[in-house]
Amino acid sequence: MEETEGRVPPVNLLFPLIAVLSPGFGGDEKAPGPIDWPCLYGADDGVVREQGLKLDWGEGGPPELWRMDVGVGYSQPVIAGGKLVLFHRKGDREIVVCLDAKSREQLWEFGYPSAYVDRYGYSGGPRCTPILSGKRVYTLGAEGKLHAIDFSKGAKLWARDIVADYAVEQGFFGVGATPLLEGDRLIVNVGGKTTDAGIVAFATGDGKTLWKATPHGASYATPKAATIHGQRHVFVLTEGGLVDLDPANGNVRWKVPFRSRLYESVNATSPLVVGDIVMVSATYGTGALAVKVNADGTYKELWKARVPDSHFSNLTAVGNDVFGFMGRHEGDSELFCCDLATGKIRWKVETPLGRGQLLCVGDKFLAWGERGCLGVIEANPKQFKLATTTNPDPRHGLLRYPTWTPPVVYDGRLYLRNETTLLCLDLRTK
Repeated sequence: MEETEGRVPPVNLLFPLIAVLSPGFGGDEKAPGPIDWPCLYGADDGVVREQGLKLDWGEGGPPELWRMDVGVGYSQPVIAGGKLVLFHRKGDREIVVCLDAKSREQLWEFGYPSAYVDRYGYSGGPRCTPILSGKRVYTLGAEGKLHAIDFSKGAKLWARDIVADYAVEQGFFGVGATPLLEGDRLIVNVGGKTTDAGIVAFATGDGKTLWKATPHGASYATPKAATIHGQRHVFVLTEGGLVDLDPANGNVRWKVPFRSRLYESVNATSPLVVGDIVMVSATYGTGALAVKVNADGTYKELWKARVPDSHFSNLTAVGNDVFGFMGRHEGDSELFCCDLATGKIRWKVETPLGRGQLLCVGDKFLAWGERGCLGVIEANPKQFKLATTTNPDPRHGLLRYPTWTPPVVYDGRLYLRNETTLLCLDLRTK
C-alpha cells in the first residue's frame, strides 16, 4: 500500500518510554494560558506551568470532555498551537494523525505500511513520541522508519530507514527510544552495533547523517541534553551504559557501563540531569547510578545502589530530592523519594497506581498509574501523602490496562491514552 500524504478528510470526520531539574515546580514562573507540549514529557520535561488547574476531584476523576477510538502503541500525544498529533497503528499501517485539540476534528493524516510483530506479544504499534518543531513533525516507528512531516499539511518531507541503513538487529520490543531534537539535528540511539552507529545525528533539514558514534545497542530511553560548566552535553543511556557526547560532532567524552547481567533486559528510563549531576536507573537487578560532571568534561561517580530501580517511569527532581516509581513488575512497584547526592531512600511506599508516570503541577504531582488510576501526590520529601485518587479498583479505571503512555496537559485539559482510546478530561477551575 502506498503512503498517504496530506490526506484531509471532511471536516466532521473523527479519526479514532524519564525530568530535568524543576526547581520549585516553576514557582512564580508559571505562565497563564496554553503552553505547547511538543515532545515527550513536554517542553519543561514533566513540569506543568499552566495556571488555574483543578486537582481536587473525587473518585470519578476530572470531568470528561470527550473520548475517541485510536489504534495501538505507547506513543504520547503532542500538541502545539491547538493542534494535537497522535502516532499509532491501525491494521498494517503506522499512522500520524493531526487533530484539533479541543474538538478532536481531524485535520490530516499520514500513513505507511508496518509489519512489526512484537516477539513477546506486546503492542505492535509505535513506542516513540513525535516531536513538533516549527513547521515540522518528526516520528520514529517501531520498525525504525524515521520521518519528517509537514505540520500544516501532513505531507512527507523526508524519510530514513535506520534499521536498514545501519544494520540494526531487532530489539526485544522494536525501536523505542524517542529521538532528541538538539538544534538542527535529531539525535537517535539507533543501535547499529556492527556499523559503529550506536548513536546517530540526523540533519533536520534533509535527514542526512551528520555523525555517528559508539558501537552500543539501542535502549528504550530518550537522550537528554544540558549545558554544564558552559559546555553542551547530550547524555544517552544506551543498551550498554551511560554515554556523554558533544552534540556538535558526536565526540564521546566518557562512557559508564550500566546494564543488567541478564540477556533479556533493557534500559528504559531516561537520564535525569540536575545541575552537574546525572542519574540513571533500571530494573532487572541493575539499580541506579549518579555521576557528577567535572568542569574539564570528565566525571566522578557519586554513588551506585540496587535501589531505586525504575523500569520505564520518569524520574523527577525537586531540588535535591528525586521522585519516581521503582520495581520491575506491577506487584512489586513502589513510589519513592531519594536523595540525589547520596542515593539514600527517604521513603518508599506501595500505591494503588502500580508503575506510573509523574507530572509536576505546582507543589504536587499528577500521577497516572498503569491500570487507569489517576492520583495527586504531595511533593513532600519527608513523607508520602496521597491527596486524592480516582477509584483504585482496576475494573473501574479511567482507561483499561495497560496505560503506560505518559499524560499530557494542555490548555487546562488532561489527555490520557491506552491502546484503544484517547481521553480528554477537564482540569479547568472555571
